[in-house]
Amino acid sequence: MAPLTALSSHERNRVEDYLNDKIQVSADLESLDSLLSSLRAQQELQRKQLAEAHEALSSATKASDDHAEATRKQAEAFTHDQADIDRRLKAITQSETSDEAARSLEKSMERLQRLEVSKGYVELLKEAEELSKQALANLTSEPRAALKPYSRLRTIVGSLKDAQPAAEGAAPHLVDYTEKLAFALRQQMKEYFGNNLKKTLEELKWPTRELNITDQLLARWRQDVELLIDLQAPELQNRDALGSGMALEPPVLFPLEVMVHPLDLRFKYHFSGDKPTNRLDKPEYFLSHIMDLINQYGGFFVSYLQPILDEKAQALGSGLDWNFYNASHSFITAVIPMLTQKISLFLPQISNYPQLLSHFIHELMNFDNEIRETWNYLPDPYADDNWKGMTWEVLTRQGWYDRWLQVEKDFALARYKDIIDTADSGEIDYDGMELTATKPTKAAIRVNDLLETITERYQPLSSFSQKLRFLIDIQITIFDQFHERLYSALEAYLARTSTLGRTVQGADGQASVEGVAGLERLCRVFGSAEYLEKKMEDWSNDVFFVELWSELQDRVLQNRDSGRNVAGTMSVAEVASRTSPAVTNNNGTHTETSSDGALFDETASAYRRLRLRSETIITSTLSSNVLAALKPYSRVSTWATLSTPSATATASPLSPSSEVAHAMRTLSTQLSFLSHALGTAPLRRVSRHLLLSIQAFIWDSVLTKNTFSTTGAAQLASDVDHLCNVVDAALGASNHAGISMRTIKKLTEGLRILCLSAVEQEGDAPAKDDAALGLWDVEKRLFRDNESARGVLAELEIDSLSEAEARSVLERRVEIGS
Repeated sequence: MAPLTALSSHERNRVEDYLNDKIQVSADLESLDSLLSSLRAQQELQRKQLAEAHEALSSATKASDDHAEATRKQAEAFTHDQADIDRRLKAITQSETSDEAARSLEKSMERLQRLEVSKGYVELLKEAEELSKQALANLTSEPRAALKPYSRLRTIVGSLKDAQPAAEGAAPHLVDYTEKLAFALRQQMKEYFGNNLKKTLEELKWPTRELNITDQLLARWRQDVELLIDLQAPELQNRDALGSGMALEPPVLFPLEVMVHPLDLRFKYHFSGDKPTNRLDKPEYFLSHIMDLINQYGGFFVSYLQPILDEKAQALGSGLDWNFYNASHSFITAVIPMLTQKISLFLPQISNYPQLLSHFIHELMNFDNEIRETWNYLPDPYADDNWKGMTWEVLTRQGWYDRWLQVEKDFALARYKDIIDTADSGEIDYDGMELTATKPTKAAIRVNDLLETITERYQPLSSFSQKLRFLIDIQITIFDQFHERLYSALEAYLARTSTLGRTVQGADGQASVEGVAGLERLCRVFGSAEYLEKKMEDWSNDVFFVELWSELQDRVLQNRDSGRNVAGTMSVAEVASRTSPAVTNNNGTHTETSSDGALFDETASAYRRLRLRSETIITSTLSSNVLAALKPYSRVSTWATLSTPSATATASPLSPSSEVAHAMRTLSTQLSFLSHALGTAPLRRVSRHLLLSIQAFIWDSVLTKNTFSTTGAAQLASDVDHLCNVVDAALGASNHAGISMRTIKKLTEGLRILCLSAVEQEGDAPAKDDAALGLWDVEKRLFRDNESARGVLAELEIDSLSEAEARSVLERRVEIGS
């Protein structure tokens, strides 16, 4: 070990720290030998590690030097080879510099490459020509063998088209030539196979009702059909590949195209030119003819063509099976083009005749429904949507929807105007509703029938946007116009019954808004509003409108981030303003709140507000009329002086006061009218408010303003009873007996106190349990203290009067007051 003085200061510090750590007390000196031994072992291990590190460093240094030398030699060899190449390149191209020589060589290589490409083009054209010649050569002798070279030629055309984008459109002429060559071959083969099928069909006597079906002819027919299907198979395959993720029209199978041709000729014969069957006002003629063709020959294709299609679906693979899944549907697909052609010629002829256009669209919807219901027609069974129908083709693709919508709107508004202008439109229809229901006007019922008819007109539409526009532009528009009419009628009534209105109209004009006549005007508004409001609630629960609402919500969800319109040109806000605010409350999730709502929420709310307002006015008008009739009753001042009637008179009910008789007649007349015009529930509400008004009037103007003798109290109670009987009679005594008395409970309990018997009991003995409480006993206990008052009121079964009110009533008795 090196002496301590030979170490650096840092090393001396570390040694000193180590010794201080290991030797801290005298006892640590005893382990000094073991410490020195451990240090020597560590020193030896470190020397070995240092020697190994020196050896590894030497090896790495030598390897690095060798690699550097090898790299240098490779660089020298590359420089030598490059110089040699440049020398030879200049000699070959006779160029002065290597760059010039490289450019010259590149040009030569490009020419060589073009030559190779041209050679490939020539070979490809030669192969295409040979395939076409081979197919034509086999066409007459062995038709099935002609399909193989044709299929190869179609494959070449498809490969060239696929390679064009990568080649940046390098060979457009080659692609065009081979495509035309393949198309010409296809036309020749299709014509040849089609002519063979036509000959077979002639022998089959197609398309007569008496077909000549034999095994031999069916075998020939089957062969001809299979050849045409095999000829079309490459096109179907390419079509499916191109149509991946796209909606394509279903193709017409070649054999069906041939078989439908004579049907098309017959159709054109009957429904073109000046034939009597070709009438603009009878589109159902040619539509029913198409339907008859499908029904007549659909069975033939199911029986004889379906087995062939099933075999082709298995042979050609799953990619094409949807083209062959249903023979009758394939026949319908083949027939529809003749209808499409007829419609394209028919529509311009009727476009300026609204009635003919409307009738045609209606008949076309019926045709679509019959095709769907009878044959369950699905051109593509794997498509997400069902068949949209010929109506969608006409309205959407050909752009006739706006014109048709305007025609239907004009018709609907004209019919609405006729309903409103009818002389009896404003009359209440008492016969068309149940006895317990509110009676609307005849106009409201007819408007509802009109709107239900309109629903039937557009319900078969397959386009959501078209259905929603029909709903908003026509149905809700008519609802709004009728609401405006009812609202104006209510405002006109209020104007005529105002102070200024009474002054302007005079006595004659005032008679039309007073009494039953005024209530009838109000009931027209109320009954119509309630009727249409309930109809809108029923419509909101109808399957058709529920599905329309659900689809609207889904569209709002899908378009909420993009900001796109939900129905044609209508934004979410515009749709919500005409249907329901719940449309804009949908924040992206289907929750209870977001899905609560219906298409008629806005319109129904307007009718609801009108109904509530008109009911309030009916109530106030009736109360005002009855209270005006009761006004003389408040001026009666003989309550305290009425003499006690005789025993005979007491046994019979008291007659109503003369001052209340007029009010009873008014009440009876107007309530009787309301009982016929209003339903049970609104009649109860109106009667309840009326009774509460009568109660407040008698309490404030009669009961608490006069003093009463026993007979006076009895007369007042009898008058109130007579008034209640009139109300009960209007409500229906059998079902609502005593309902009036229960409504004016405060007044009846007050009269119970007022009518207490004034006969004194013997001495000061309390009343027996089975004896009625008398006036004086009640007076003592009622005025003693509040606890005693509550006790006596409980015995009298009075719970709506406070102690103070009971005392105030009792003080109205002459006996108590004196």
